Amino acid sequence: MLWVKSLHLIFVTSWFAGLFYLPRLFVNHAMVDDAATVGRLLLMEKKLYRFMTPLAVLALGFGLWLWLGYGITGGWLHAKLALVAVLIGYHYYCGRLLKDFEQGRNRHSHVWYRWFNELPVLILFAVVPLAIVKPF
Repeated sequence: MLWVKSLHLIFVTSWFAGLFYLPRLFVNHAMVDDAATVGRLLLMEKKLYRFMTPLAVLALGFGLWLWLGYGITGGWLHAKLALVAVLIGYHYYCGRLLKDFEQGRNRHSHVWYRWFNELPVLILFAVVPLAIVKPF
C-alpha cells in the first residue's frame, strides 16, 4: 500500500505543478499582443496541458487503487472526492481556455486569470488536511 500511496502523491504533486503553472501562463498570454510572444506562450501552454493530462490520469488511477483496492473509507473521503471532482473540472476548463487562446477567442483579462489561478491552491489547502488529519 505504501508504494501505491507514494506513486499517488508523486503524480498528484506533478499534476498540481501543471495546475499551478498553466493558468499563470494564461495570465501572461492575456497581457501580450505581439505575435512572437503569443506563439511562444501558446506552444508552452499546449505542451504543458498535453503533459499534465496523463499525470492527472495516473494520479486519479492510483487514488482509485487506494480507495477501492485497500478499502479506504470515511466522511473525509467524500469531501476529498468532491474536491477532486472540482479539480477534474478545473483541468478540463483549462483545456477549454487553451482552445479559446488557440482560436483567438480569449474573453478574460489577465486579472481574471490571476484569480482563476488561486483555485487549485485553495483546494490543496483543503485536500491535504482531509487526507492527513481525516477530521471526520
